[in-house]
This record gives sequence, structure tokens and C-alpha cells, in this order.
Amino acid sequence: MSLLITSRTAHIPWKNLLLVQIPIRNSSTASSQDLPTRNGILRQTSRNMSPKEKRAATSVKSYSTTPPKEKTAPAIPRPSSSVLLISPNNQVLLLQRVKQSSSFPSAHVFPGGNVSEFHDGRAPEPDHPERHNDSEVYRMAAIRETFEESGIVLARNNGFGRLIEVPQDQREEGRLLVHGSKVPFANWLAQKGGRADTEGLTPFTRWVTPTNVPKRFTTQMYLYFLPTLSSTPISEGTGNPDDSEAEVSIPSPTTDGGKEHTTARFLPASAWLRLAQEGRIILFPPQFFLLHHVAQFLDDLKSPSDYASVSRKEVPREELEARRKRLLEFAKSGDPSFVESCISPTTMPPPYGKKRADGRQVLALNRPGPELEGTDRRGPNEHCVLVDFKREGPRRLAVISRADALESNSKL
Repeated sequence: MSLLITSRTAHIPWKNLLLVQIPIRNSSTASSQDLPTRNGILRQTSRNMSPKEKRAATSVKSYSTTPPKEKTAPAIPRPSSSVLLISPNNQVLLLQRVKQSSSFPSAHVFPGGNVSEFHDGRAPEPDHPERHNDSEVYRMAAIRETFEESGIVLARNNGFGRLIEVPQDQREEGRLLVHGSKVPFANWLAQKGGRADTEGLTPFTRWVTPTNVPKRFTTQMYLYFLPTLSSTPISEGTGNPDDSEAEVSIPSPTTDGGKEHTTARFLPASAWLRLAQEGRIILFPPQFFLLHHVAQFLDDLKSPSDYASVSRKEVPREELEARRKRLLEFAKSGDPSFVESCISPTTMPPPYGKKRADGRQVLALNRPGPELEGTDRRGPNEHCVLVDFKREGPRRLAVISRADALESNSKL
């Protein structure tokens, strides 16, 4: 019989290839020098090879009947929610995640997190089309996570429809109870005389994590406006009319004690964007993209990307309300609108296969993710995000038109 090595033989000199086709005597009479080594070459024969020939010979692998590994299926996206919480003077709340976080370490993010069946209800199954749609489950998760992570209660009084006010010590106790799943969030709110203000949330895009990321999410983003001055609505025909003039005390956001976040702060959307472009904070593409659009309406910029041009003058309440109205009108307009958009970022190569001159990647936002391919769900087609992914996180982000993003020599 003979031993024949058949794989990766192209780089082995023919005189040495023949050496692997050798008769093997009966095992009782064969010596160790006659038997093949692990790389298929006789020890005795290999002594006569040059170093170059030995290296070539060691690349030969024995034939194997083991089938190749199948490609691993992408992870199933976990249902989650997040809130762009707008302060009474139209600033946006961001939280900085701890360095040890398994998702977005050290980054600044909107309050939010995974749907909890215990608190929020059961999300549709992974193969159900409603899993990627706005629903009461996602809204409840958004309200609850905002409370757990910032201490701000987005709940209405059962009697008057005002935002409820909970003393700080009770809020901190409640955060621990809810975070530890000691009491359902809705029950805790009911004990305080309130109910989650899910009606106050406006969908503001959904994001599905790309398939190349091990931990994936299907995240429903929302806008929520805290009342400006005394503008909290009162239900008709209930309560004392004078209550409509009373100010609602909005507590300052606080961290969760370092469990998941280290800071919690309101700033203008344009200020967050400028800090990210200066490399002072980390924003991921979804946060940067949404803040960019919020800044166009709430910050009155001189040009779309001139984030430093925001005025520091106090804005009258009427103007604050007018800017909010324009932002909501934008969210509900377009094809698709931000209310309906579903975005799963994909890398878009520049024309002719060239890299951009500045080294940044172009993220297209029009695809909805594999779970929704073939449906009518999609994201905005007119904008892209430029990003330079570094070890510490995304850097040099910018929002740009799709046409300009394909210009490899763009100086943005």
C-alpha cells in the first residue's frame, strides 16, 4: 500500500512530492525512521532536504473527510427601547456608560435598555413581523429604563393628567426595586398615583444592529418632551383650574450609582455633536445621526453641520414650543418618515472600489436589516454617516448626503 498526500502540493518540488508516495512495510517490521511523521514526510528523508524544501513540505496536509464548518447564523436581535429626552429648555439627556459595559463601553448614549417581560410585557417572537414595530411593550420599556437610569419619572397623575412628582428618597428606593425586579414598574407607579405616559412618546426611527456584531438589538427610538415652564396639560373637567398654572418640578438626572452609567447630563444636541467631533466624548452612529437631526430644529444652527453656531441666548417659551412643533412635523414627514424608518447600517464602498481619501467608512442607512428584507420597511436614503472606527470607539463622525458621501476626495 502507499500513502498519498493530496492537498496543497503546488509549492512542493516534484522530487519531494514523490517522497510522500512510499511503500509502508508491515508494522511489525517497520522502523520509526520508515514511518511518516505528522507532516507526511519521512524523518530519514527529511534530513536530506534543504530548509526551503522542508518549509514547503510542512505545508502539505493529510486528506480529511471532515466537512467544512457552516457559516454561523447571525444573532437574533433583542428587543429594546431608547428615549431622546428633551428638557424644558430643549436640551437632550445623555448618559455615559461605564468602561466595563458589554455594549457601548464609555460611550454617551440615550437612556434605554432591553425589554423586560416582567415589567413591560412579552415582546413578539423573533419570527413575528410585529417584533420590529412600535408597541405598548416597547413604550413601557422606554419609560421604565429612563426611570432606572436617570431617576426621571415619565408618568401622569391619574386624576389631573399632570406629570407626577415623587420625592427623591422614594425615587431612589423605587429605582432599586424596579431594577432588581422586586416590584413591577406599573405597580410601583400605581402606588405613587401615576401611570406611564406612553402616549407622550413619539417614535423616532428603529435601529437593527448589523449582522457582523455578536450582540444585536432591534431598538425603538422615541422622542419625549418634558414640559416647558407651565405647559403641562390638564385633563378637561377635572381638578382645580388653578393647578394648570403650577410649575412641575423636573428633577435633575442622576446616575444609577455606577452600575451602568457614570454621568447623566442635559446639553443642547449641537453641543453633544461638537464634543464628539472634538474627540472629547464617544458617540456611536445612531446617536450622532439622531442628534444631528434634532439640532437642526431645536438649536437654530447657521448651517446644518455648524454645531458651534448655536446661540447661548435664552429662548422664549413660545419659540421653544415652535421649535418642538417643527421637529415633530419633520419626524412625521418624508418617505419613509422617522416615525416609520427602520435602519440597519451597512458599509457602502466609494465608487470604483477606492477608499475615501480621509480613511473614513460610509454607512448607508436605507437597509432595514435581514429580518425585514423583502418588506416595505426601510430607512432614509438621502443621508449617510461617515465614521472612523477606532479601538476606543467611533471617531470623526459626520452626517452627509448620499451623493457627497461617495465622493472619495470629500474634505468633510
